[in-house]
Amino acid sequence: MVCNIEVNFRQAKIATSGEPRLSYSRKWKGKFAIFSVATGPSRVTELPGKLVYYEKKRSILNNEKFGIFGGKFVPETLISSLTKLDYEFNSALHDPQFQMELEVALRDYVGRETPLYFAERLTDHYKSRNRGKGPDIYLKREDLNHVGAHKINNAIAQTMLAKRMDCKNIIAATGAGQHGVATAAACAKLSLECTVFMGSLDMERQPSNVLLMKHLGAKVKSVKGSFKDAVSEGIRSWVNNLETSYFLAGAAIGPHPCPTMVREFQSVIGKETRKQAMDKWGGKPDVLVACVGSGSNALGLFHEFIEDEDVRLIGVEAGGVGLDTGKHSATMARGQVGVYHGAMSYLLQDEEGQIIGPYSIGVGLEYPGVSPELSFLKDIGRAEFSSVKDEQALEAYKLLCRLEGIFPALEASHALAFLDRLCPTLADDEKVVVNLSGRGDKDTATVFNHTTKDE
Repeated sequence: MVCNIEVNFRQAKIATSGEPRLSYSRKWKGKFAIFSVATGPSRVTELPGKLVYYEKKRSILNNEKFGIFGGKFVPETLISSLTKLDYEFNSALHDPQFQMELEVALRDYVGRETPLYFAERLTDHYKSRNRGKGPDIYLKREDLNHVGAHKINNAIAQTMLAKRMDCKNIIAATGAGQHGVATAAACAKLSLECTVFMGSLDMERQPSNVLLMKHLGAKVKSVKGSFKDAVSEGIRSWVNNLETSYFLAGAAIGPHPCPTMVREFQSVIGKETRKQAMDKWGGKPDVLVACVGSGSNALGLFHEFIEDEDVRLIGVEAGGVGLDTGKHSATMARGQVGVYHGAMSYLLQDEEGQIIGPYSIGVGLEYPGVSPELSFLKDIGRAEFSSVKDEQALEAYKLLCRLEGIFPALEASHALAFLDRLCPTLADDEKVVVNLSGRGDKDTATVFNHTTKDE
Protein backbone atom coordinates (compact mmCIF):
# COMPACT_ATOMS: atom_id res chain seq x y z
CA MET A 1 0.00 0.00 0.00
CA VAL A 2 1.27 3.45 -0.95
CA CYS A 3 0.72 6.29 1.50
CA ASN A 4 2.36 9.69 1.81
CA ILE A 5 1.37 12.33 4.37
CA GLU A 6 3.07 15.71 4.39
CA VAL A 7 3.24 18.14 7.30
CA ASN A 8 1.58 20.90 5.27
CA PHE A 9 -1.66 18.86 5.04
CA ARG A 10 -1.23 17.73 1.47
CA GLN A 11 -3.07 14.61 0.39
CA ALA A 12 -2.28 10.95 0.94
CA LYS A 13 -3.56 8.33 -1.48
CA ILE A 14 -4.51 4.93 -0.12
CA ALA A 15 -3.92 2.45 -2.92
CA THR A 16 -3.27 -1.22 -3.53
CA SER A 17 -2.16 -2.74 -6.83
CA GLY A 18 -2.53 0.61 -8.57
CA GLU A 19 -6.27 0.85 -7.80
CA PRO A 20 -7.25 3.15 -4.92
CA ARG A 21 -9.48 1.30 -2.50
CA LEU A 22 -9.86 0.39 1.16
CA SER A 23 -11.74 -2.78 2.01
CA TYR A 24 -13.46 -3.43 5.28
CA SER A 25 -16.05 -5.82 6.66
CA ARG A 26 -18.77 -5.34 9.24
CA LYS A 27 -19.68 -7.91 11.89
CA TRP A 28 -22.31 -7.55 14.58
CA LYS A 29 -21.62 -7.90 18.28
CA GLY A 30 -24.84 -7.16 20.10
CA LYS A 31 -25.83 -3.59 19.39
CA PHE A 32 -22.39 -2.70 18.03
CA ALA A 33 -21.12 -2.92 14.48
CA ILE A 34 -17.45 -3.92 14.37
CA PHE A 35 -15.62 -2.66 11.29
CA SER A 36 -12.49 -4.65 10.39
CA VAL A 37 -10.23 -2.65 8.09
CA ALA A 38 -7.77 -4.30 5.70
CA THR A 39 -4.93 -1.82 5.58
CA GLY A 40 -1.87 -3.83 4.59
CA PRO A 41 1.63 -2.35 5.02
CA SER A 42 1.22 1.38 5.46
CA ARG A 43 2.71 4.44 7.09
CA VAL A 44 -0.77 5.58 8.08
CA THR A 45 -0.68 4.69 11.77
CA GLU A 46 -4.13 6.12 12.51
CA LEU A 47 -6.05 3.41 10.64
CA PRO A 48 -7.10 1.04 13.43
CA GLY A 49 -7.70 -2.64 12.91
CA LYS A 50 -11.17 -2.30 14.42
CA LEU A 51 -13.61 0.57 14.46
CA VAL A 52 -16.72 0.53 16.61
CA TYR A 53 -19.87 2.36 15.58
CA TYR A 54 -22.97 2.41 17.77
CA GLU A 55 -25.39 1.45 15.00
CA LYS A 56 -28.60 1.58 17.01
CA LYS A 57 -28.39 5.13 18.38
CA ARG A 58 -25.85 6.40 15.84
CA SER A 59 -24.18 8.32 18.63
CA ILE A 60 -21.34 9.73 16.56
CA LEU A 61 -21.06 13.18 18.13
CA ASN A 62 -17.85 12.46 19.98
CA ASN A 63 -16.25 9.95 17.62
CA GLU A 64 -13.06 10.90 15.83
CA LYS A 65 -13.96 8.55 13.02
CA PHE A 66 -17.03 7.68 11.02
CA GLY A 67 -16.28 4.13 9.99
CA ILE A 68 -12.86 4.42 8.33
CA PHE A 69 -13.32 8.14 7.63
CA GLY A 70 -12.20 11.21 9.55
CA GLY A 71 -9.39 11.10 12.10
CA LYS A 72 -6.46 13.40 12.80
CA PHE A 73 -3.79 13.08 10.11
CA VAL A 74 -1.79 16.02 11.42
CA PRO A 75 1.69 16.87 12.71
CA GLU A 76 2.35 16.08 16.37
CA THR A 77 2.51 19.80 17.16
CA LEU A 78 -1.21 20.15 16.41
CA ILE A 79 -2.51 17.26 18.50
CA SER A 80 -2.60 19.17 21.78
CA SER A 81 -4.40 22.13 20.18
CA LEU A 82 -7.01 19.87 18.58
CA THR A 83 -7.45 17.99 21.86
CA LYS A 84 -8.01 21.26 23.69
CA LEU A 85 -10.49 22.37 21.03
CA ASP A 86 -12.37 19.07 21.35
CA TYR A 87 -12.56 19.49 25.13
CA GLU A 88 -13.79 23.08 24.93
CA PHE A 89 -16.33 22.17 22.26
CA ASN A 90 -17.83 19.38 24.34
CA SER A 91 -17.76 21.52 27.47
CA ALA A 92 -19.70 24.25 25.65
CA LEU A 93 -22.28 21.74 24.42
CA HIS A 94 -23.02 20.80 28.03
CA ASP A 95 -22.87 24.33 29.43
CA PRO A 96 -26.41 25.74 29.91
CA GLN A 97 -25.10 29.30 29.88
CA PHE A 98 -23.34 28.86 26.52
CA GLN A 99 -26.39 27.14 25.05
CA MET A 100 -28.69 29.92 26.25
CA GLU A 101 -26.43 32.61 24.77
CA LEU A 102 -26.20 30.70 21.48
CA GLU A 103 -29.98 30.31 21.34
CA VAL A 104 -30.41 34.06 21.83
CA ALA A 105 -27.81 34.83 19.12
CA LEU A 106 -29.44 32.46 16.65
CA ARG A 107 -32.85 33.99 17.33
CA ASP A 108 -32.07 37.70 17.62
CA TYR A 109 -28.95 38.05 15.45
CA VAL A 110 -29.17 35.29 12.84
CA GLY A 111 -32.97 35.44 12.59
CA ARG A 112 -33.90 31.83 13.33
CA GLU A 113 -36.02 29.91 12.98
CA THR A 114 -36.08 30.06 9.19
CA PRO A 115 -39.36 29.21 7.41
CA LEU A 116 -40.23 25.85 5.90
CA TYR A 117 -41.86 27.32 2.82
CA PHE A 118 -44.37 25.48 0.63
CA ALA A 119 -43.32 26.20 -2.96
CA GLU A 120 -46.82 25.95 -4.39
CA ARG A 121 -46.11 27.07 -7.96
CA LEU A 122 -42.96 24.96 -8.17
CA THR A 123 -45.00 21.99 -6.91
CA ASP A 124 -47.71 22.66 -9.53
CA HIS A 125 -45.03 22.94 -12.22
CA TYR A 126 -43.77 19.41 -11.58
CA LYS A 127 -47.25 17.96 -11.06
CA SER A 128 -48.37 19.41 -14.41
CA ARG A 129 -45.65 17.36 -16.09
CA ASN A 130 -46.96 14.15 -14.49
CA ARG A 131 -50.74 14.26 -15.06
CA GLY A 132 -51.34 16.34 -11.95
CA LYS A 133 -49.57 13.97 -9.60
CA GLY A 134 -46.35 14.33 -7.68
CA PRO A 135 -44.77 15.42 -4.41
CA ASP A 136 -45.32 18.60 -2.44
CA ILE A 137 -42.11 20.64 -2.46
CA TYR A 138 -40.96 22.64 0.54
CA LEU A 139 -37.92 24.89 0.82
CA LYS A 140 -35.94 25.29 4.04
CA ARG A 141 -35.22 29.01 3.74
CA GLU A 142 -31.62 29.30 4.97
CA ASP A 143 -31.26 32.09 2.43
CA LEU A 144 -33.24 34.30 4.86
CA ASN A 145 -30.57 34.10 7.56
CA HIS A 146 -28.53 37.19 8.39
CA VAL A 147 -25.86 37.60 5.65
CA GLY A 148 -27.85 35.30 3.38
CA ALA A 149 -26.77 31.72 3.94
CA HIS A 150 -26.60 28.81 6.38
CA LYS A 151 -22.94 29.58 7.13
CA ILE A 152 -23.81 32.05 9.90
CA ASN A 153 -25.26 29.24 12.08
CA ASN A 154 -21.80 27.77 12.52
CA ALA A 155 -19.86 31.03 12.37
CA ILE A 156 -21.64 32.68 15.28
CA ALA A 157 -21.36 29.52 17.41
CA GLN A 158 -17.66 29.06 16.75
CA THR A 159 -16.80 32.72 17.34
CA MET A 160 -18.56 32.43 20.71
CA LEU A 161 -16.49 29.31 21.40
CA ALA A 162 -13.29 31.11 20.39
CA LYS A 163 -14.06 33.98 22.76
CA ARG A 164 -14.75 31.44 25.50
CA MET A 165 -11.25 30.04 24.84
CA ASP A 166 -9.79 33.56 25.00
CA CYS A 167 -8.67 33.51 21.36
CA LYS A 168 -8.50 37.03 19.93
CA ASN A 169 -7.66 36.33 16.29
CA ILE A 170 -10.00 34.36 14.03
CA ILE A 171 -8.67 32.76 10.85
CA ALA A 172 -11.01 31.45 8.17
CA ALA A 173 -10.87 30.23 4.58
CA THR A 174 -13.73 30.76 2.15
CA GLY A 175 -14.72 29.70 -1.36
CA ALA A 176 -17.82 31.52 -2.56
CA GLY A 177 -17.36 34.02 0.25
CA GLN A 178 -20.47 33.13 2.25
CA HIS A 179 -18.46 31.64 5.12
CA GLY A 180 -16.06 34.56 4.97
CA VAL A 181 -18.87 37.11 5.23
CA ALA A 182 -20.55 35.15 8.04
CA THR A 183 -17.30 34.89 9.99
CA ALA A 184 -16.50 38.57 9.47
CA ALA A 185 -19.97 39.54 10.69
CA ALA A 186 -19.72 37.33 13.78
CA CYS A 187 -16.26 38.69 14.60
CA ALA A 188 -17.52 42.26 14.27
CA LYS A 189 -20.35 41.48 16.70
CA LEU A 190 -18.01 39.88 19.24
CA SER A 191 -15.10 42.32 18.79
CA LEU A 192 -12.60 39.79 17.45
CA GLU A 193 -9.91 40.24 14.82
CA CYS A 194 -10.72 38.43 11.57
CA THR A 195 -8.50 37.28 8.71
CA VAL A 196 -10.07 35.50 5.76
CA PHE A 197 -8.05 33.62 3.13
CA MET A 198 -9.68 33.38 -0.29
CA GLY A 199 -8.51 31.95 -3.58
CA SER A 200 -7.60 34.50 -6.24
CA LEU A 201 -9.91 32.80 -8.75
CA ASP A 202 -12.82 32.95 -6.30
CA MET A 203 -12.17 36.61 -5.52
CA GLU A 204 -12.58 37.41 -9.21
CA ARG A 205 -15.86 35.47 -9.36
CA GLN A 206 -17.33 36.77 -6.10
CA PRO A 207 -16.23 40.44 -5.80
CA SER A 208 -19.34 41.51 -3.87
CA ASN A 209 -18.56 39.14 -1.00
CA VAL A 210 -14.94 40.35 -0.91
CA LEU A 211 -16.22 43.89 -0.49
CA LEU A 212 -18.69 42.87 2.22
CA MET A 213 -15.95 41.14 4.23
CA LYS A 214 -13.86 44.30 4.11
CA HIS A 215 -16.84 46.44 5.14
CA LEU A 216 -17.23 44.16 8.16
CA GLY A 217 -13.65 44.80 9.20
CA ALA A 218 -11.99 41.59 8.04
CA LYS A 219 -8.57 41.38 6.44
CA VAL A 220 -9.02 39.49 3.17
CA LYS A 221 -5.86 37.77 1.95
CA SER A 222 -5.65 36.50 -1.61
CA VAL A 223 -4.19 33.03 -2.19
CA LYS A 224 -3.23 31.86 -5.66
CA GLY A 225 -5.78 29.25 -6.70
CA SER A 226 -9.18 28.35 -5.28
CA PHE A 227 -10.83 27.26 -2.02
CA LYS A 228 -8.61 24.23 -1.44
CA ASP A 229 -5.55 26.48 -1.62
CA ALA A 230 -7.15 29.02 0.73
CA VAL A 231 -7.80 26.26 3.28
CA SER A 232 -4.15 25.16 3.14
CA GLU A 233 -2.94 28.72 3.66
CA GLY A 234 -5.41 29.31 6.48
CA ILE A 235 -4.21 26.22 8.33
CA ARG A 236 -0.59 27.30 7.89
CA SER A 237 -1.39 30.69 9.37
CA TRP A 238 -3.12 29.06 12.32
CA VAL A 239 -0.20 26.69 12.95
CA ASN A 240 2.14 29.66 13.23
CA ASN A 241 0.12 31.16 16.09
CA LEU A 242 -1.68 28.40 17.95
CA GLU A 243 -1.81 30.15 21.32
CA THR A 244 -3.91 33.19 20.39
CA SER A 245 -5.53 32.31 17.04
CA TYR A 246 -8.53 30.15 16.19
CA PHE A 247 -9.11 28.44 12.84
CA LEU A 248 -12.84 28.71 12.20
CA ALA A 249 -13.79 25.89 9.84
CA GLY A 250 -16.89 26.56 7.78
CA ALA A 251 -16.84 23.30 5.82
CA ALA A 252 -17.34 19.88 7.43
CA ILE A 253 -13.76 18.88 6.64
CA GLY A 254 -10.37 18.81 8.33
CA PRO A 255 -9.08 16.91 11.37
CA HIS A 256 -11.33 16.02 14.27
CA PRO A 257 -13.14 17.78 15.89
CA CYS A 258 -13.66 20.28 13.03
CA PRO A 259 -16.13 18.23 10.92
CA THR A 260 -18.15 17.28 13.99
CA MET A 261 -18.28 20.86 15.24
CA VAL A 262 -19.54 22.20 11.92
CA ARG A 263 -22.11 19.42 11.67
CA GLU A 264 -23.33 20.00 15.21
CA PHE A 265 -23.70 23.77 14.85
CA GLN A 266 -25.51 23.34 11.52
CA SER A 267 -27.84 20.62 12.83
CA VAL A 268 -30.30 23.32 13.91
CA ILE A 269 -31.52 23.20 10.28
CA GLY A 270 -32.75 19.62 10.56
CA LYS A 271 -34.09 20.06 14.08
CA GLU A 272 -36.25 22.95 12.95
CA THR A 273 -37.34 21.02 9.86
CA ARG A 274 -38.60 18.11 11.95
CA LYS A 275 -40.63 20.43 14.20
CA GLN A 276 -42.00 22.48 11.30
CA ALA A 277 -42.97 19.39 9.31
CA MET A 278 -44.91 18.08 12.27
CA ASP A 279 -46.68 21.42 12.61
CA LYS A 280 -47.50 21.68 8.89
CA TRP A 281 -48.59 18.17 7.95
CA GLY A 282 -48.27 16.10 11.10
CA GLY A 283 -45.36 13.91 10.04
CA LYS A 284 -41.83 13.73 8.72
CA PRO A 285 -40.52 14.63 5.27
CA ASP A 286 -40.30 11.72 2.87
CA VAL A 287 -37.23 13.02 1.07
CA LEU A 288 -34.53 15.54 2.02
CA VAL A 289 -32.42 17.08 -0.76
CA ALA A 290 -29.32 19.27 -0.38
CA CYS A 291 -26.38 20.30 -2.52
CA VAL A 292 -23.00 18.84 -1.55
CA GLY A 293 -19.67 20.60 -1.80
CA SER A 294 -17.87 19.69 1.40
CA GLY A 295 -21.17 18.87 3.11
CA SER A 296 -22.00 21.47 5.79
CA ASN A 297 -25.51 22.36 4.62
CA ALA A 298 -26.35 18.76 3.72
CA LEU A 299 -25.33 17.47 7.14
CA GLY A 300 -27.16 20.35 8.77
CA LEU A 301 -30.39 19.06 7.22
CA PHE A 302 -29.66 15.32 7.22
CA HIS A 303 -28.22 14.68 10.67
CA GLU A 304 -31.48 15.00 12.59
CA PHE A 305 -33.02 12.29 10.38
CA ILE A 306 -30.21 9.71 10.20
CA GLU A 307 -32.09 7.35 12.51
CA ASP A 308 -35.32 7.77 10.51
CA GLU A 309 -34.64 5.20 7.84
CA ASP A 310 -37.98 5.92 6.14
CA VAL A 311 -36.64 9.40 5.26
CA ARG A 312 -34.47 9.45 2.13
CA LEU A 313 -31.33 11.59 2.26
CA ILE A 314 -30.15 12.78 -1.17
CA GLY A 315 -26.99 14.82 -1.74
CA VAL A 316 -26.51 16.54 -5.09
CA GLU A 317 -22.98 17.23 -6.29
CA ALA A 318 -21.71 19.55 -8.99
CA GLY A 319 -21.48 17.71 -12.29
CA GLY A 320 -19.89 20.75 -13.92
CA VAL A 321 -19.50 20.34 -17.65
CA GLY A 322 -19.91 16.57 -17.31
CA LEU A 323 -18.45 13.72 -15.28
CA ASP A 324 -16.48 12.42 -18.26
CA THR A 325 -14.86 15.78 -18.99
CA GLY A 326 -12.89 16.05 -15.74
CA LYS A 327 -14.48 19.46 -15.11
CA HIS A 328 -16.70 18.70 -12.15
CA SER A 329 -16.77 18.50 -8.34
CA ALA A 330 -18.51 15.13 -8.04
CA THR A 331 -16.33 13.63 -5.32
CA MET A 332 -18.81 10.92 -4.32
CA ALA A 333 -19.29 9.84 -7.93
CA ARG A 334 -15.66 9.85 -9.06
CA GLY A 335 -13.55 10.10 -5.92
CA GLN A 336 -11.41 7.52 -4.15
CA VAL A 337 -10.47 7.20 -0.48
CA GLY A 338 -7.53 9.31 0.62
CA VAL A 339 -6.32 11.86 3.15
CA TYR A 340 -6.46 15.60 2.63
CA HIS A 341 -6.39 18.56 5.00
CA GLY A 342 -5.96 16.25 7.98
CA ALA A 343 -8.82 13.75 7.48
CA MET A 344 -9.70 10.67 5.50
CA SER A 345 -12.61 10.93 3.06
CA TYR A 346 -13.44 10.49 -0.59
CA LEU A 347 -11.19 12.66 -2.80
CA LEU A 348 -10.79 13.63 -6.41
CA GLN A 349 -7.27 12.41 -7.14
CA ASP A 350 -5.23 10.96 -9.96
CA GLU A 351 -3.31 7.70 -10.12
CA GLU A 352 -0.32 9.34 -8.42
CA GLY A 353 -2.43 10.53 -5.51
CA GLN A 354 -2.34 14.16 -6.61
CA ILE A 355 -5.48 16.23 -6.12
CA ILE A 356 -7.54 16.88 -9.25
CA GLY A 357 -8.75 20.47 -9.32
CA PRO A 358 -12.53 20.60 -8.91
CA TYR A 359 -14.81 22.77 -11.01
CA SER A 360 -18.37 24.07 -10.70
CA ILE A 361 -20.34 27.12 -11.75
CA GLY A 362 -21.35 27.21 -8.05
CA VAL A 363 -18.08 28.38 -6.49
CA GLY A 364 -19.01 27.05 -3.05
CA LEU A 365 -19.13 23.49 -4.39
CA GLU A 366 -15.54 23.52 -5.62
CA TYR A 367 -13.66 21.30 -3.18
CA PRO A 368 -11.87 18.04 -4.05
CA GLY A 369 -12.92 16.26 -0.84
CA VAL A 370 -16.09 15.84 1.17
CA SER A 371 -17.19 15.45 4.76
CA PRO A 372 -15.94 12.25 6.47
CA GLU A 373 -19.44 11.74 7.87
CA LEU A 374 -21.05 11.97 4.42
CA SER A 375 -18.40 9.58 3.11
CA PHE A 376 -19.46 7.13 5.78
CA LEU A 377 -23.19 7.59 5.09
CA LYS A 378 -22.48 6.83 1.44
CA ASP A 379 -20.57 3.65 2.27
CA ILE A 380 -23.28 2.23 4.54
CA GLY A 381 -25.99 3.16 2.04
CA ARG A 382 -27.83 5.56 4.33
CA ALA A 383 -27.49 8.54 1.96
CA GLU A 384 -27.81 8.70 -1.82
CA PHE A 385 -25.75 10.93 -4.07
CA SER A 386 -26.26 12.24 -7.57
CA SER A 387 -24.97 15.14 -9.66
CA VAL A 388 -26.30 17.82 -12.00
CA LYS A 389 -24.50 19.89 -14.63
CA ASP A 390 -23.92 23.63 -14.71
CA GLU A 391 -26.61 24.21 -17.31
CA GLN A 392 -29.19 22.34 -15.22
CA ALA A 393 -28.35 24.40 -12.14
CA LEU A 394 -28.72 27.61 -14.16
CA GLU A 395 -32.15 26.53 -15.39
CA ALA A 396 -33.22 25.69 -11.85
CA TYR A 397 -32.07 29.14 -10.69
CA LYS A 398 -34.19 30.83 -13.36
CA LEU A 399 -37.17 28.57 -12.72
CA LEU A 400 -37.33 29.38 -9.00
CA CYS A 401 -36.97 33.09 -9.74
CA ARG A 402 -39.90 33.04 -12.15
CA LEU A 403 -42.22 30.69 -10.27
CA GLU A 404 -41.62 31.68 -6.65
CA GLY A 405 -39.91 35.07 -6.77
CA ILE A 406 -36.89 33.63 -4.93
CA PHE A 407 -33.36 33.80 -6.28
CA PRO A 408 -31.31 30.87 -4.92
CA ALA A 409 -27.55 30.60 -4.73
CA LEU A 410 -26.10 28.59 -7.62
CA GLU A 411 -24.92 26.03 -5.07
CA ALA A 412 -28.49 25.43 -3.83
CA SER A 413 -29.70 25.50 -7.45
CA HIS A 414 -27.99 22.14 -7.93
CA ALA A 415 -30.33 20.62 -5.35
CA LEU A 416 -33.32 22.29 -7.02
CA ALA A 417 -32.25 20.99 -10.43
CA PHE A 418 -32.36 17.41 -9.15
CA LEU A 419 -36.14 17.77 -8.75
CA ASP A 420 -36.40 17.20 -12.52
CA ARG A 421 -35.31 13.61 -11.98
CA LEU A 422 -36.75 13.07 -8.52
CA CYS A 423 -40.35 14.27 -8.83
CA PRO A 424 -41.52 11.80 -11.52
CA THR A 425 -40.42 8.90 -9.29
CA LEU A 426 -42.41 9.94 -6.21
CA ALA A 427 -46.00 9.22 -5.24
CA ASP A 428 -48.68 11.90 -5.11
CA ASP A 429 -48.42 14.25 -2.11
CA GLU A 430 -45.15 12.88 -0.75
CA LYS A 431 -43.23 15.62 1.04
CA VAL A 432 -39.87 16.79 -0.30
CA VAL A 433 -37.73 19.32 1.56
CA VAL A 434 -34.94 21.08 -0.35
CA ASN A 435 -32.36 22.98 1.66
CA LEU A 436 -32.16 26.45 0.11
CA SER A 437 -28.75 27.00 1.64
CA GLY A 438 -28.12 30.54 0.40
CA ARG A 439 -29.45 33.41 -1.65
CA GLY A 440 -28.31 34.16 -5.16
CA ASP A 441 -27.57 37.87 -5.29
CA LYS A 442 -23.85 36.99 -5.28
CA ASP A 443 -24.41 35.00 -8.49
CA THR A 444 -26.39 37.48 -10.58
CA ALA A 445 -23.43 38.42 -12.78
CA THR A 446 -22.63 34.75 -13.44
CA VAL A 447 -26.23 34.00 -14.36
CA PHE A 448 -26.40 37.09 -16.57
CA ASN A 449 -23.25 36.01 -18.43
CA HIS A 450 -24.88 32.65 -19.16
CA THR A 451 -28.21 34.10 -20.27
CA THR A 452 -29.09 34.64 -23.92
CA LYS A 453 -30.68 37.85 -25.19
CA ASP A 454 -33.97 36.07 -25.77
CA GLU A 455 -34.20 35.15 -22.07
